[in-house]
Amino acid sequence: MIDEKDFFREATLRICGRLEIDKALWDCFMYIRQHIPADFMLMSTCDPGTGVVEILAVATVDGGKITSKKLVSTKDTQNAIMKIIESLPNIPLIFVADRVADHPLMGSFAQLGIKPDASVMVIDPKPEWNFFGGIAVVNHAGGKYTELHKHLFALLNAPFAIAFINYLCHREVTRLNDILADDNRFLQDELRKQIGEEIVGANYGLKHVMEMVRQVAPLTSPVLLLGETGSGKEVIANAIHNLSPRRNGPFIKVNCGAIPESLMDSELFGHEKGAFTGALFQKRGRFERAQGGTLFLDEIGELTPEAQIRLLRVIEEKEIERVGGTETQHVDIRVIAATHRNLEVMLAEGKFREDLYFRLKVFPVFISPLRARRDDIPALVQHFMMKKSREMGLVKIPTLAAGAIDKLINYSWPGNVRELQNAVERALILSKGEPLIFDELVESARNVVEQPLLQTNGKIMEPFDEAVSRHIIKALEATGGRVGGEKGAAKLLNMNPSTLRTKMRKLGITFGRRSDG
Repeated sequence: MIDEKDFFREATLRICGRLEIDKALWDCFMYIRQHIPADFMLMSTCDPGTGVVEILAVATVDGGKITSKKLVSTKDTQNAIMKIIESLPNIPLIFVADRVADHPLMGSFAQLGIKPDASVMVIDPKPEWNFFGGIAVVNHAGGKYTELHKHLFALLNAPFAIAFINYLCHREVTRLNDILADDNRFLQDELRKQIGEEIVGANYGLKHVMEMVRQVAPLTSPVLLLGETGSGKEVIANAIHNLSPRRNGPFIKVNCGAIPESLMDSELFGHEKGAFTGALFQKRGRFERAQGGTLFLDEIGELTPEAQIRLLRVIEEKEIERVGGTETQHVDIRVIAATHRNLEVMLAEGKFREDLYFRLKVFPVFISPLRARRDDIPALVQHFMMKKSREMGLVKIPTLAAGAIDKLINYSWPGNVRELQNAVERALILSKGEPLIFDELVESARNVVEQPLLQTNGKIMEPFDEAVSRHIIKALEATGGRVGGEKGAAKLLNMNPSTLRTKMRKLGITFGRRSDG
């Protein structure tokens, strides 16, 4: 005698106890075969339109396995399927074949290596679900399945149906997740193309910067990028991401200066449904979206004091809480921050947290303004001419007019690389196929005065490194480019020559002759 309740409970726990259908099917099979003759168990679906049967999972005494084997049905099988469809919803719960080779529905199972003389019993999911598929047990020893076997197997209709649908839903979610991951990789590749993987000036004006990028990229340390607006901080941040182990993860940019103060926390950390008026649904913040990748916080100096506190916690503890939420979530991200503002001045004025400043300043990288690396301008111009010509669909890339490159080199570029890019695009639009002349740039350059990097409270300020760079350059100009010796810049600045050379390399200064005595 078999206790039906125990049989139902034990079989249900096994088939519904795991999401991995191969393990669940094997676990259930090993229990069922104690009461029902079975050497083989399988889960399959059927496309009524084509008659193709897909085997989703199989189990034997050796273990379970997920598969996706498709069996081509014979004409007899397709006719049998159509008869079943016509009889909906009054289809049999159990199909039994005393000899599998003789049954029109199960003849295709022979393609799995099932013996022609084997007996098979198949149970369909709930008929009211209008779903075509089934779970089958196979007895290679032959012999008929009895009414008791059919009754016990029929008890498992509901748990089998639940396990069936759960697996199909899980498989669909996995498929969509793979598509999403593939789309994300494609999007990241497209973004890299838009931003530009090539760092123009990497071997000249930005050589020292790129050396620092290659040093810090493999690590997880925060990076602070300093430099004027338009100097290329986003390009450098993207280069750090692309050279890091996180290159296949997302690169999420946040312009802290473009987010309203009232929405700052919600944008960065997300919010729960009902957290505030208008929060009609749960929203993931930028930190969650950057999971496994890099978060680029541009204009970090614009963060509110409250957001600064929460950012410090994220960097130190790798945890966030959505606005209105109580659940703490772990995040695996790398933070790259950037600013054109003087954070040290903001510290003195109490506008930026000291602990956050020193946490971000683990590895500061100063990006020189374009006027301090004029040697890069010709290469940048050619790069932007080719890039913008492709974007504008120009068949032929225009040339530069005589003297145009000198105009560009002698211009002070207060807007840095971004202004140069815009100037090239404007010249291409106005050129009408003629050589680019940049007349408008010359006119605007007449009254241009080089502006220091920063302004605070109406006072002109400039970062320490920028001031030091200008001071060293003036000393080098006065000494004809000589660094050491009695008539060198080091003597004039009251510095050790090796210390001055180290400082020059750090600031990216290449000036004068190499033999300095």
